[in-house]
Amino acid sequence: MTVFSCAKCGTALTPDLRALDAVPGVSTRQEDRDRKTGLAPSTVPPGHYAIDPEPWGAPFVAPGPGYRRAEDDDRALLMPPDMTDMVSAGPRDTVIVHPDDAPDLRLADGLGMHHGCCGPLGTGGRNMACGACGALVATLAADCMGPHELHLDPVRVWADLSSRHPSSRHPSSRHLPSGHLAPTRLT
Repeated sequence: MTVFSCAKCGTALTPDLRALDAVPGVSTRQEDRDRKTGLAPSTVPPGHYAIDPEPWGAPFVAPGPGYRRAEDDDRALLMPPDMTDMVSAGPRDTVIVHPDDAPDLRLADGLGMHHGCCGPLGTGGRNMACGACGALVATLAADCMGPHELHLDPVRVWADLSSRHPSSRHPSSRHLPSGHLAPTRLT
């Protein structure tokens, strides 16, 4: 079991979560979406997390020669009009959690073109702040036209691999429990 905490203030951002072996496949087809909200099913089920080894989110760059976009990529982000031909050069090893497993995160202001009709696109970089200190620690993609997933930034969160998590303890403390690692070291 793992608890993810804000690297700036040490506040627990999630409850104990169980690791998945890989990022699960998920459908974003219209018939699989929530009828009320239009959201796709969350990529990761409640109570779990997965490490995404691929680049995800901002920044975005022009693809290199020979790049071919996957046709059936249900996790592809809906891109703003001036970014449709770009690909992610964002961080690898982001931690995907169910959005409801991080209830104290708050949506940041100023999403601008990175906000769709129903929610954030996830294309503008970190858009979720720690409820305790305000540090931007995650990116939520939750528009009705793309995936529904929350990516914790591997540099801005810490993973406590022990089953007991003192949420008031800061990650830089000398008294960290054994197994307290950055998420990029989980794989």
